[in-house]
Amino acid sequence: MADNEQDESALLDLCVEFLNNIGIETTYRRISNKSFLPGLLINNGTIIIDKETLEHPGDILHEAGHIAVVPAIDRPRLSERNIPGRKDRESEEIMAIAWSYAACIHLGIDPFFVFHEQGYRGGRDYITDSCRLKSYIGLSMLERIGLTVNEKNARRLNISSYPHMTKWLRA
Repeated sequence: MADNEQDESALLDLCVEFLNNIGIETTYRRISNKSFLPGLLINNGTIIIDKETLEHPGDILHEAGHIAVVPAIDRPRLSERNIPGRKDRESEEIMAIAWSYAACIHLGIDPFFVFHEQGYRGGRDYITDSCRLKSYIGLSMLERIGLTVNEKNARRLNISSYPHMTKWLRA
């Protein structure tokens, strides 16, 4: 196994442990049908991981972001096939991007683990730069749904890392 594959495997394990600890269930099994992201799919609020076909392990955090930002009542029914038809799909996508950036910072992972060159339609540098500069719209949307706080409230709560996540799952 190449060093890069070992690093990605260790990062995947770190992500899975984090997700399970915050209440996002993950499971490993073969995915027989073609999923939107090779080796990953969301099924009834659970992230299914097929290590044999997984191309970009960082995608797990983005998929987890989709689960995290939907209202709790919708989480158990969230699946790859119903995400595109959700009423708030566009805003949830933007929040999932911001959430996955926040997860990278929290875990001490380079954001390019999630925002790889093959994803985000060439916008990975814009996303990471605007998050780093605290100007990505998804971050303020996370604040609006109660997952993060602004600078003033972060100081009051003694939260130093940015984004200032106060919880990881939407109520």
